[in-house]
Amino acid sequence: MLNEDMVRSALKNVIDPEIGLDIVSLGLVYNVEIQEDGKRIAVDMTLTTPACPAGPQILEQARREVIGLNAVYQTLEDVHINLVWTPFWNPSMMTEDAREELGFF
Repeated sequence: MLNEDMVRSALKNVIDPEIGLDIVSLGLVYNVEIQEDGKRIAVDMTLTTPACPAGPQILEQARREVIGLNAVYQTLEDVHINLVWTPFWNPSMMTEDAREELGFF
């Protein structure tokens, strides 16, 4: 059965091209909701800044990575990536490894 960990794993393939780290490690993925027994997935996520020039590319890649799970979980029909700004992202949301890699201590 499809679960949140699988979705987050797929989202780790989405790299912020300006920072060079995946969106999960950066703390950009706030919530993953699996609906209708795996038919639909809703992801709440943000960007590091509202002016992120790679924003549309990141959102589309996130959608493609998650919908790609339907190759194994054929019940998956729809993925909605919901861009949110609350809470506003800050470096403390990154994983410890990501903070170390970027020099945040």
